Amino acid sequence: MAQDIEHAPTPHGEQAPSSSMVIFGAGGDLTKRLLMPALYNLARTGLLPAQFALVGLDRIEQTDQQYRDHVEAAIRAFAADKHYSQAIDEPSLQRLLGSIVYMQADFSSPAAYQALGERLTQLKGSHGVGDSVMFYLAVGARFFGPITDQLGAAGLVTETPDYWRRVVVEKPFGHDLPSAQALNAQLRNSLSESQIYRMDHFLGKETVQNIMLMRFANGIFEPLWNRDHIDHVQITVAETVGVEARAAFYETTGAMRDMVPNHVFQLLALTAMESPASFDADAVRNEKTKVLDSVHAVDPATDSVRGQYAAGARDGKAPKAYANEDGVASGSSTETYVALKLGVDNWRWAGVPFYLRTGKSMTKRQSEIVIQFKRPPLSLFRNTATDALTPNALVIKLQPDEGAMLSFGAKIPGPKIAIGQVHMDFHYKDYFQNAPSTGYETLIYDCMIGDATLFQRSDSVMAGWRIVQPVQQYWAGGKAPLAHYAAGSDGPAEADDLLKASGRAWREL
Repeated sequence: MAQDIEHAPTPHGEQAPSSSMVIFGAGGDLTKRLLMPALYNLARTGLLPAQFALVGLDRIEQTDQQYRDHVEAAIRAFAADKHYSQAIDEPSLQRLLGSIVYMQADFSSPAAYQALGERLTQLKGSHGVGDSVMFYLAVGARFFGPITDQLGAAGLVTETPDYWRRVVVEKPFGHDLPSAQALNAQLRNSLSESQIYRMDHFLGKETVQNIMLMRFANGIFEPLWNRDHIDHVQITVAETVGVEARAAFYETTGAMRDMVPNHVFQLLALTAMESPASFDADAVRNEKTKVLDSVHAVDPATDSVRGQYAAGARDGKAPKAYANEDGVASGSSTETYVALKLGVDNWRWAGVPFYLRTGKSMTKRQSEIVIQFKRPPLSLFRNTATDALTPNALVIKLQPDEGAMLSFGAKIPGPKIAIGQVHMDFHYKDYFQNAPSTGYETLIYDCMIGDATLFQRSDSVMAGWRIVQPVQQYWAGGKAPLAHYAAGSDGPAEADDLLKASGRAWREL
């Protein structure tokens, strides 16, 4: 097991130090759509190292120039996309392209890693880069362990106080608690914990990072952020897309494994965590892990809903059922929707239910956190036309329209006392210039400068799997019914029942 070696971090906002980046799976969709545009944005904003080299590894045979042409086309397509529409910064693009080399490699062959080591040594002379290297595993999860083993055997992840070696692994990290523990043990054979950067690209979004700052930098929120004032919390991650061409992946994964232990639980942790002592990576991650460790056991029979989309209608189209998607097995019971009711057993949150939902092929793409406050007593209004008071709510909107909204009651003009709801609506785009991004820029940069705050630590990953393990086991036993919901809807009626029993309801998408 490798030992942690401390390296002085680079201050945020400064150009990252000299390093190389190796991408396993350089020809894949993730690299094309997200990683390369993110590296271009880092070059455009002056954060990419002045001395930088990028090695792309994949199975297909091509020259350095052919791969550079492939990367250039991907970046130009990103810049021309209707969501971004930015002019290309040609000097930055050409600088990035000039740093790229390509290697054909069989990831299972020790010879490939020997050749990679020799190529990295050559780049020190030709590109002036140092010995620090980031290895990015943009490959299927089944390759994480074997590639890391090979890197270790070849001596490519050995660190010294003068240079670092870091490995970035994408989600999912395991498919249940035992497999996550086994994968972690395998990685730790070659790597120290400080070398492992478990990627969750959701945490690269500005609004996700701002949850913590909104709470702790504003005196109006934190005094109310507890069980005395909050009735319940809703966390929603809804997508309009179905599984599309990912049925082979989704059939073995499902919505629970794909979204809940990582994306959704990270939002839960940021919402419920205590104030860290500092913004130091371990201080923040300690508090997030404490939240997940405080989540009490879920009763799968009463506190979980699994659903699958059926045929439906949305925007004048008729999306087909999951069962009819290409690559889906006949009679598949894979869930495309999950809803959970959880509780956090600590002094701040005891008695406050957290309702979580995520699903595909829903009516709207929307990720948000709803903090619903308790209703005030009605005694003051007993002799008025007001027969109910709508509770105040703070809605933190994560995507697609990033911002926040606070709803509260105000008197409707007229002679009688009647209350209507008004909304204070904040949109990031109205106040801050949001540069086009993929969400990976922050995370790649943070790895280069040695800030692991936005990456999951092993104890947090295991805590997430421990929460969902009883649900997974219950569902696997065939006891849980599979609810169906029309594609283009808000989800199955059974998810509404999670809240309806206590007089609550989901916020409409």
